[in-house]
Amino acid sequence: MTTIATQTGRGRARRLKAPLLGLLLLSAASAEVRAASTDRVFTVGNYPVEARAENAVAAKQSALADGQQAAFRSLLKRLVPVTAYARIRDLSTIRAGDLIDGYRVRSERNSATEYIASLDFSFQPKAIRDLLRREGIAFTDEQASPVIVIPVRRTASGAPGNDAAWIKVWRGLDLEHALTPVKLQRLKKEVTAETINTLAAGDGRAMRGLAAAYRSELVLVAVAQQDNAARRLNVTLAGRDAVGAFTLKRAYRLDAIDPTYTTELAAVVSLRILEGRWKALKSRHDASSARDAIDLLIAVEFRGMSEWQDISRRLSATPGIEELEVAGLSARGARVTLRYAEGADQLAHALARQGLSLRAGAGTGWVLSLQ
Repeated sequence: MTTIATQTGRGRARRLKAPLLGLLLLSAASAEVRAASTDRVFTVGNYPVEARAENAVAAKQSALADGQQAAFRSLLKRLVPVTAYARIRDLSTIRAGDLIDGYRVRSERNSATEYIASLDFSFQPKAIRDLLRREGIAFTDEQASPVIVIPVRRTASGAPGNDAAWIKVWRGLDLEHALTPVKLQRLKKEVTAETINTLAAGDGRAMRGLAAAYRSELVLVAVAQQDNAARRLNVTLAGRDAVGAFTLKRAYRLDAIDPTYTTELAAVVSLRILEGRWKALKSRHDASSARDAIDLLIAVEFRGMSEWQDISRRLSATPGIEELEVAGLSARGARVTLRYAEGADQLAHALARQGLSLRAGAGTGWVLSLQ
């Protein structure tokens, strides 16, 4: 695979003094650690692009420009609750290229006038967060625990089984970067038809056998059944995700010309349903936490740059710290700002477990150092 990083938004190169250069390198390393838990959702993966133009170069440029804009809209719909989708339209004039961190080519083919590819677009997490906060749009960027999804096709007689086409449609989705990451599994032989049909009927007692078979409490079936008489594809999601146990049924109109389109739509909507449940849960939690969240300005004391780097690593590894920024740096001290939902006293306890001491300083300030 080819990885190409754009230069947009990277900032102008400047001469840096050694301590400041070290700080920036350390900040990059800290950001990489935090990315494991939240930044993954800012990549829109396996996104199809296609364009035609007078030559191959122009076709590729057009495909990338259109793809970036479309992927940006897709990212916003991932992060923002459906109740705020109308607000997304206000962001349609924003140039997505200014927010792109880079892209990766999964597959591509081209001719003298055409470019077709599947790309992973990675957006700048901080830039996207800042944009949504500036616009006052609520969003969720924390991934849920992965859930096992078992795509099952049920025949007219009601017998469930594996179906290559239904599984393939799910595999074509961006399951890794979703707010609710999905691990696909095939239907195992030890899972009986009675278990699947009972679960799809809304009887949660069947979950015990399913969870035992897949050795996970977070597992659900996506049962698809085609009704030719009604020209509908009926899909049932049943099981348990990161939010809890649920059963949901939805019917999709069969496309007579392209039946595959209907199954693709059903899989896309099913993933959005899982994400929507998670966003609703996080919105309630975040609204509660926001009432108590406190922004803190902290003076950091240290005896040299190696000690400062040690403190920075421990700060970045402390659960619950958000929006950590370095406001100033000197040879023996620094000022940092951060946000902690449970307040300064609870933050002091959390930092103590990291070997750091947070204490009240002169006036209303806070001072941080190694224990």
